[in-house]
Amino acid sequence: MFNVMFHEPVIPPNTGNAIRLVAGTGCALHLIEPLGFDLSESKLRRAGLDYHDLASVTVHPNLDAAWESLGEQRVFAFTTSATTRYTDIAYRPGDILLFGTEPTGLPPEVLADPHITEQVRVPMLPGRRSMNLSNTAAVAVYEAWRQLGFPDGV
Repeated sequence: MFNVMFHEPVIPPNTGNAIRLVAGTGCALHLIEPLGFDLSESKLRRAGLDYHDLASVTVHPNLDAAWESLGEQRVFAFTTSATTRYTDIAYRPGDILLFGTEPTGLPPEVLADPHITEQVRVPMLPGRRSMNLSNTAAVAVYEAWRQLGFPDGV
């Protein structure tokens, strides 16, 4: 399916929600350290409910280790500064959907990484700073999965 990547997440419930998201969609979740929490935190466990055993979650010590582990895949970096809408992409299985830390997003050095295929955004009304991390990931994953016809979905 797809690879959801959180770069240095800091809010446990967002990662817990993402665990539930990937368990329900067949995606894999990749977390780039440092994490702002311990994976055993109760808030993270509560948000992920009992989906932890159904989810593919990998923790990488840094972004370079993640790139090495994932190999050559297209990478779509979600950022409020992009001009391309996330719906303008024709997603393919294996694509990496990269999201930044809360509340600052992806830092400039990550956005400049040569592995990134394109920067994309989720539209919002003017004057809004950003959407919640796990909500944005869900919006993106479901659009990508919809484009493929929801394979294996019921």
